[in-house]
Amino acid sequence: MSGAVNNQPGYRLAPAGGPSLRTDIVDVYVFRRDEHGAISFLQLRRAAEPLAETWHPIMGHVETSETAIQCAARELSEEVGLVVESDVVLGAWALEQVHPYFVAEIDVIVLGPRFAVEVAFDWSPTLNEEHSEARWVEEGEARSRFLWPGQRAAAAEIHSVIVPGGETAEHLRISWRQSSV
Repeated sequence: MSGAVNNQPGYRLAPAGGPSLRTDIVDVYVFRRDEHGAISFLQLRRAAEPLAETWHPIMGHVETSETAIQCAARELSEEVGLVVESDVVLGAWALEQVHPYFVAEIDVIVLGPRFAVEVAFDWSPTLNEEHSEARWVEEGEARSRFLWPGQRAAAAEIHSVIVPGGETAEHLRISWRQSSV
């Protein structure tokens, strides 16, 4: 009985094909608050393919022997010149929601960890060659200015869980010093 488990047709013990699953792409959502508590999100305009000329959060691939938190810290430094131990970093959180997406060109489903980093209002990014521009998007514009549904959902999670604070936000808070497993 090919393809049958416990006499149930259609179930397989192992996949015969299908897309790969990757968890090595990390997103970091940098945000700031103004004097009235309104938040805005940093977006970067990608200079080259893939996704040239699109706006997105900080994104990067986890390197060999690197944790997701270590990757987030490295990408912050490389892409926008933000050192996580600096005084301009006011807090950092691991977002709970992971939003899967499919990349048809490489037949992959991505489940990437996502982080939120709050910075001082007057901090400005220093871009590397991967990006041509940076902009701050007000919270109310996030739904229309983030390209992908998962990015819009991450902005909504930051707004509804991280910004108000409380017990859940404290459980999601991360320490850069405790980033190794």
